[in-house]
This record gives sequence, structure tokens and C-alpha cells, in this order.
Amino acid sequence: MVSLLKVLPAFIATAFLLAVVPGQTVAMIFRQALMGGTKTAYTTLLGTSSALVVWGAASAIGLSQIFARSPLAYSILKYAGVAFLTFLALQTLWSLRKEFGKFDYEGIAKTGLGPAFRLGLITNLTNVKAAVFAVAFIPQFVPSDFNLGWGIFALSFVQAFTSGAWYLFMISMIGRATSILAKPTMRRALTAFSAIGILFLAAMLLLTSPR
Repeated sequence: MVSLLKVLPAFIATAFLLAVVPGQTVAMIFRQALMGGTKTAYTTLLGTSSALVVWGAASAIGLSQIFARSPLAYSILKYAGVAFLTFLALQTLWSLRKEFGKFDYEGIAKTGLGPAFRLGLITNLTNVKAAVFAVAFIPQFVPSDFNLGWGIFALSFVQAFTSGAWYLFMISMIGRATSILAKPTMRRALTAFSAIGILFLAAMLLLTSPR
């Protein structure tokens, strides 16, 4: 347990970086807060955080253990993840042709406990960044003297709390930043930052090695 606690600062910093990089989850939470109010956004946030734990549990149960024991399987996953993240970054850059980039908040929010929670859950269950982080990044932080499965599962909760704290802060600022977020230039800037952040994550993944 002591060895796992020692890696927490580095892991929290990495999980925070992942949360800060704008993407489909950020855009969805912004839309929920702007269109449905903060209560709706908080409920949606519970769904997104739950999805991170689901990804961590899936990784802990089998995926990461298989990849950790097979360098070839890990290499296939790693390069597939790098390729997909690079494609996602280029696709994000391509969306700069649009007035709002990838951050078009027009539409109807999913309100109510059930719909808002499900939206957050499904959004992160289909989030490539969340999947790649759970399967390829988290295992790298589990100390060699600590059980891999339990380590991944425990760190997935830390990731959920870390990203949740950032999104809570972001939601609390929505009301004050509405006029700023309404500007196309700001949304396009978020889109560009998102693409750069995804490329950075792809580079980090490329430099990782099997546990």
C-alpha cells in the first residue's frame, strides 16, 4: 500500500492533464450546464465518473493483465491507441473549419436524474481517451510489488475523483463564463487546445513500455 501511495502525486497529475484536455466529455458537460442548469450537469458528472470506474474495473479484471504478460499484445494495443489518438487529433483540427469547432453547445440538454446520468455514463464509456488511459496508462503507475488488478481498480477511483474535482470547478464557473464561451473564437481555441492535448497523450503513450 505504501508503494502505491508513493505514485499517487504523479498519477493525479497525469489524470488531471487528461481531464483538462477538452474533448467530448467537456463539450457534453458544458452543454448540459448551459442548457439544463448546474443540477443537471452535476448528475451528468456522476455518470462520467462512474464510467471511469467501469473502465478501470474492466481493465483490472483482464485486459491489462493480459497485455502485461504479453509484450506483443501490449505493443499492438499501444500502437493502435497511438494511431487512433493521432487520427482523433487530426479530426479535431479539421473541425476548425466550422464556426464553433467541436464545441457547438446548441441543442437540448438531457434533464432528469436518469437521462442525465445515462448521458454522462455513455459519453465516457465511448470515450477513446478514457479507454486508452484505463488499459494502457494506469497499469504503468501500479508498483511492481503491488497486485496489478487491485492497483488498477484503486487508481481508477483516484482518476474519477481527480477528473470529477476539475469538472465540478468547471461547472461552478459556467455561469460567469457563459458570454465568453458563446464566442466562436473561444470555442475554436478550445478545439485547437483539444487537438494538441490529444497529440500529447499519443506521444506519452508511444513512450510507455510494458509493466
